[in-house]
Amino acid sequence: MPTAAVRRVPGRLLAPEPGWTTTADVVVVGSGIAGLTAALRLRDQVDKVLVVTKDVLAAGSTQWAQGGIAAALGPEDTPEEHEVDTLVAGAGACDRDAVHVLVNEGPEAVRELIALGTKFDHDPDGELSLTREGGHHRDRIAHAGGDATGAEIQRALIAAVEQAPEIEVIQHALAVDLLLAEDGGIAGVTLHVMGEGQRDGVGAVLCRAVVLASGGLGQVFSQTTNPAVSTGDGMAVALRAGAALRDLEFVQFHPTVMYLGPDSRGQQPLISEAVRGEGAFLVDFEGNRFMQGVHELADLAPRDVVAKAITRRMLETGRAHMWLDGRHLGAEVWERRFPTILATTRSHGIDPVTELIPVSPACHYASGGVRTDLWGRCTVPGLYATGEVACSGVHGANRLASNSLLEGLVFSRRIAEVLPRELRPQQPPAPDRRVPGLVPGGVRRELQELMTSRVGVLRHADGLADAVGLLDKLAGLEADVVDQDSWETTNLVTLATALAGAAALREETRGSHWREDFPERDDARFAGHVDATATGATIGLDFVAAPATDGAR
Repeated sequence: MPTAAVRRVPGRLLAPEPGWTTTADVVVVGSGIAGLTAALRLRDQVDKVLVVTKDVLAAGSTQWAQGGIAAALGPEDTPEEHEVDTLVAGAGACDRDAVHVLVNEGPEAVRELIALGTKFDHDPDGELSLTREGGHHRDRIAHAGGDATGAEIQRALIAAVEQAPEIEVIQHALAVDLLLAEDGGIAGVTLHVMGEGQRDGVGAVLCRAVVLASGGLGQVFSQTTNPAVSTGDGMAVALRAGAALRDLEFVQFHPTVMYLGPDSRGQQPLISEAVRGEGAFLVDFEGNRFMQGVHELADLAPRDVVAKAITRRMLETGRAHMWLDGRHLGAEVWERRFPTILATTRSHGIDPVTELIPVSPACHYASGGVRTDLWGRCTVPGLYATGEVACSGVHGANRLASNSLLEGLVFSRRIAEVLPRELRPQQPPAPDRRVPGLVPGGVRRELQELMTSRVGVLRHADGLADAVGLLDKLAGLEADVVDQDSWETTNLVTLATALAGAAALREETRGSHWREDFPERDDARFAGHVDATATGATIGLDFVAAPATDGAR
């Protein structure tokens, strides 16, 4: 089996010793749909749940989810059809059992969201309004506020948490590292509470279990739809604690992100797939609809297909972007279905009612993450993961549109079923013998540009080798200042190193992983997963064979 190793990553972050200590039964790191669902489901089963969030409760990626949440809720839809669409989009890399769990438990989970107070959109007859997105063969996307689904779900969950005195919340707190007991299991987590100084703000929560729900690694790339808080902290702390990360190479690039010009950086405005679901289509500079003939679903093909098609046409024509044409939808559709997108595009000088929208692919979602089983358990005792930080196996090589909110919802509920029965006795942290390190925050821009140019939509052995070499040099730099920027940048360098190594190891094209030098999918060699683990200062990469999973059960 293929293996690889990349050196010089810290065993833990260089940080002051904890100046304060508190306790909890369970610490939930993250406050999106995955984290808050886990906290709400656990609150009646353990004595104390502590939610830690890096910003305010509403600041994560959930609020940015425009399209909606997918589930077989329509009268003609079935979980079996949802399962087939998910497996096809995943390009043979899904865990079939995990997908089966997702689609069968999804409808009930969404109905519970509604019971909690989430106000989804309804049609004039009072029925739940469902739409279609790329890769789906049925209308099964429930949405709220037109294109503000994530924000509405987040609102309802926060309202429920605020009414739950059993849940304590610490905002503006960065999870620095996990504390381990002598048996290698969870003993706690160190935090930095921002605004209290680099030394006084660092403390420790001693606990019996940790649920990671901290989102993805979108800030690894210079062009991304992810918020500034998405620096991969949960994945990085898990890796340093001994957990396995799986399939990091499968980074989904959303095909239609508003192009703001060659000098734009950071979070870019997403133009939801739901816009194409309502009838918008892609055109090049000559007005040609280039998705016709590329895939049976044309403009509603799975995201990797559309992103590749746009990128190919950009390369062929020498253009920096393509166009999305939604002018024929009319003002009423834009104002009713997509008020947020309409306001955003207009704020950047484009009126989609009368003008084409410039679009190009950008980093959107990490299909890989901390490896879990069907109940959210990680390879470290007492550690669980859910949502984008996790690799549950449901997304495979390419997440099906609007399955992300559903994944966090379903697997957080499953964690709450098993965690209370599995709570470890509180154990003291063992002496931490991991080698500390810290990369200077000033290299972040260089890192992001490197990853976009060498490990982005288009990948090739030469570029990947350059990336691995340059990342090794960045990892060898030592920060002069211990601060949040350096902690986050060290996390990004660590994950970028594992991601680039995994992309180099997988010598095929599959789903969102596109190798120009290996343009075909290769089930004979690469039906399976790439697992990353850390030992000392080395990240090891191992290929784990598994049968390809396409189509129906």
